[in-house]
Amino acid sequence: QVQLVESGGGLVQAGGSLRLSCEASGLSPNYYAIGWFRQAPGKEREGISCISRREGRTHYADSVQGRFTISQDKAKNMLYLQMNDLKPEDTAIYYCAVDVFSVKLTPPYVIGVHTTPTSSWGQGTQVTVSS
Repeated sequence: QVQLVESGGGLVQAGGSLRLSCEASGLSPNYYAIGWFRQAPGKEREGISCISRREGRTHYADSVQGRFTISQDKAKNMLYLQMNDLKPEDTAIYYCAVDVFSVKLTPPYVIGVHTTPTSSWGQGTQVTVSS
């Protein structure tokens, strides 16, 4: 059974940084991609970054490109999201997830979030950016 546990959220001023962590267990050896999506109140889920398992290729939505960096430590079963230059519009609950992402490979770069039979995500961690 897949378990994804996020940590590292909090309150930060605009321009500040946070690093989110996700401890993953029970992952299928054949999962397609792992990453992060967020959801703000009253808005749809927004995929922001993911890593494909086979190629190790990273993808970012235009909204976070150049500010956020995703990384993975497979030996420790950890996924990270370094978030710099945070903006009030980044305020949301951030979820670590596996096999929910569909990546648009041409500009504008958007990452869709879809539920599939192998999808899993954690409970989320709140990120609040004050202006």
